[in-house]
Amino acid sequence: MEKSIFEQMGGTYTEINGYLIPDLKLPDENDNRDIGVFGRRHLNYIKRHKRLLYTELLTSGKLHGYLADLNEEAIEMQERLIKQMAAQQGITEHLKIENQMEWVQKMNNIRACALEIINSEIIFA
Repeated sequence: MEKSIFEQMGGTYTEINGYLIPDLKLPDENDNRDIGVFGRRHLNYIKRHKRLLYTELLTSGKLHGYLADLNEEAIEMQERLIKQMAAQQGITEHLKIENQMEWVQKMNNIRACALEIINSEIIFA
């Protein structure tokens, strides 16, 4: 009997009640990094809108690492954008000491702007 393509590639079968069931398992992924809020947002997005990418990453065992890398990239981008925008708008520690409410308002605005940029360039891209 001629070997199937699965067997030619090193696959094996287990016989259960007269049926040959392929021995399939996901590759071991020892990535214990947290996927974080950005990774979870992107996961929901690719599940709904990019099913092929999601299925490919899931079946290859690379989904967790992909989401952890994306989360780290988004966090770094967020920190960088907040620092740059604060410097550009002249928001300093001196303002924080003199007028805390104004400082909080401006920093919240900057965080919201940074989040919009991250969403459009990383999360929903």
